Amino acid sequence: MAIVAADQLIKLFVTGPLALQARIGDPIELVSFFRLQYAENYGVSLGMLQADSEAMRWGLVALTAAISLGVVIWIFKEKLRGDIIALAIILGGAIGNIIDRVRLGYVVDYADFHVGGYSPFMIFNLADAAITIGVLLLVARALLHDRAKSKTIDPSHPPAASAGQGD
Repeated sequence: MAIVAADQLIKLFVTGPLALQARIGDPIELVSFFRLQYAENYGVSLGMLQADSEAMRWGLVALTAAISLGVVIWIFKEKLRGDIIALAIILGGAIGNIIDRVRLGYVVDYADFHVGGYSPFMIFNLADAAITIGVLLLVARALLHDRAKSKTIDPSHPPAASAGQGD
């Protein structure tokens, strides 16, 4: 819920007091590699599945809500605290973007990392960052967990003796 609240508060700030939507083409440079630049995202990740009609808009709401429900179910079945935290981060981001799509018909994006004139990422928001971080945490934990499992010795199956040892 903290991610949802922070995401919505930041979006209210950039569209309210900062009036970023009135500054299209005139971003606010905060540091040499980060600026606030308003964008309305009618699609999902990387601009895919653009909602160019009301039916598509509500279709995206339904799709993202269904995925979020799947994440909720996964959270309740998950036993590992680290995975639960990663899933909760993903869920918070998803809910933040669903709120925008229901309320506005699009997702408010505002964060733009760049190096000179090159922007390695599309303009995004806190919810997008939370989803990405949560997924990366899940992937990292899965890789590390599999690696740790493969190094664990099962006491019921001792390792085979090497040829030439103890003969």
